[in-house]
Amino acid sequence: MNRAVATGSIALTLASALTLTACGGSGGAGVAADAKQTLTVWAMGTEGEKLGDVAKEYEKSHSNIKVKITPIGWDVAHQKLVAAAAAGKLPDVMQMGGSYLGEFADMGVLEPVDTKTFREGDFFPAAWQQGSYDGKTYGVPWYVDTRVLFYRTDLATKAGIKKAPATMAELQSAAEAYQKKADTKWGLSIQPGGLDTVQSFYQFLYSAGGAVIDDNGKAVVNSDAAVKALENYGSYFDKGLSEKSVRPGYDVTKDFNSGAVPMFFGGPWITNLLDENYPDIKGKWAVAPVPADEASVSMAGGSSLAVSADSDHKAAAKELVSYLTGAKGQVDWFERTNDLPANTAAWKTGDLATDPTMQVWRKQMDTARATPSQPKLTEITSKVDTAIESVTQGKSSAKAALDKAQSEIEGLVQ
Repeated sequence: MNRAVATGSIALTLASALTLTACGGSGGAGVAADAKQTLTVWAMGTEGEKLGDVAKEYEKSHSNIKVKITPIGWDVAHQKLVAAAAAGKLPDVMQMGGSYLGEFADMGVLEPVDTKTFREGDFFPAAWQQGSYDGKTYGVPWYVDTRVLFYRTDLATKAGIKKAPATMAELQSAAEAYQKKADTKWGLSIQPGGLDTVQSFYQFLYSAGGAVIDDNGKAVVNSDAAVKALENYGSYFDKGLSEKSVRPGYDVTKDFNSGAVPMFFGGPWITNLLDENYPDIKGKWAVAPVPADEASVSMAGGSSLAVSADSDHKAAAKELVSYLTGAKGQVDWFERTNDLPANTAAWKTGDLATDPTMQVWRKQMDTARATPSQPKLTEITSKVDTAIESVTQGKSSAKAALDKAQSEIEGLVQ
């Protein structure tokens, strides 16, 4: 998911000012699931564009239901959700990114998930965590996202690299070898600064045993493990292994194709981009788990499906969400979009069970970690973005940058 630019604090202030009245459910029985009715659904980005075809299939087996899909761009999704929440006009079902589910749950505009119907054990742990806030679950995991290491195998041979780097020490050694022996411009592409730099840093942070916020909701971004991770991250820029200045809209796949960049951390959608846009390097690259520090841990992303607390169609909405998040629906969605299933049972059939590349993603999701939901999570992570950039640009030590971020984040955590 690409996070909307509007910050959680702005949204929360606006929502408070407009005095939202939705506080944990309408309380009424609402319309029965088997009654004739229309369900309104908001979905974002590519998912919004492709969900309409699934809705048509759903309507064939649910003749009483009309599903009205409204596709929304990620760049305006947060703003539209805030405005709809303030006006009491949220759709029956909505796609929720992990970076702001906690914000809307805190407003009281999301219906708690029926945990008898939707069981935590059916989903990847990190995916379930992203849909939870303050002890309750408000979103059912729809699809997951994580990062793994993409690397050029042909250039690795030239550089004398015999296998994918398995540790953080091996990762930096490989970056150096690519530059010195395979004549690549860079060793590893990681983000030097700007919005969502933290997503590039998570692989280093989590693998070192660090976190931004711990499972108890406490800010811990200046822990010894976090400082160690940022020192490691910053060393790539100090040694000229990673580029200090990346233009807006930078597409790493172009440099991966040319050989200027031999390694980067990427999401599952990258596979299709490489196959479709750069067929000449097919068979010349591979994916591998995030190299381990204390462990191999990547970030968890993706989206959940949430139901409006004010919806009069909760029963039918729950049935639709169950269809989309069940194992069969998840396999179908993967085949349509390549979004990774959040339901672990979906990984037991077809390519998801047998393809070696898919198993790398599966293995990484088992240990993937999500930052606990917070109403001001977007603002919190922006402080980490700033800290990282100050280190990559040589303006601060990792300890000083993270101490500053810690002091700022402590006042934002709820």
